[in-house]
Amino acid sequence: MRFAALLAAGMAMVATAAYADDMMKTVTVEMTEAQEVPPHDGKGVGTATFTLDPATKTVTWKVVWQDLTSPAIMAHIHGPASPTTNADVVVWLGPKGKMDPLPNPLEGTATMTDAQWADLMAGRDYINVHTTTNKGGEIRGQITPGM
Repeated sequence: MRFAALLAAGMAMVATAAYADDMMKTVTVEMTEAQEVPPHDGKGVGTATFTLDPATKTVTWKVVWQDLTSPAIMAHIHGPASPTTNADVVVWLGPKGKMDPLPNPLEGTATMTDAQWADLMAGRDYINVHTTTNKGGEIRGQITPGM
């Protein structure tokens, strides 16, 4: 009887852990110029709030920034990369290919592939906001949903 109770409790914990991995998650990322590769010495900062839905591999975002050197013209999720390396664009957070100033806050939704989702959940992606002055990126932050 005691073994059966322990077994049932263990199975409940495993089921709860598996269920938790299937739940939506909100992740907040702080972006700074110091996190750029190479780093910038400036006052630009921002916050990106991501809602991650593992059932659909959907990412919803709200990105805000301030004190940039010039208008924000692009924002992306890049990966896979460590915090000290650069990578290709995975998801455009604003209109693709346009260089017009972005709205602040910037909001949207995208669906990722299985491989993109795996990199994102493993903390191998980052967000980057690009400006007319710093087209390669002005502020950046690593997305670490599982950490």
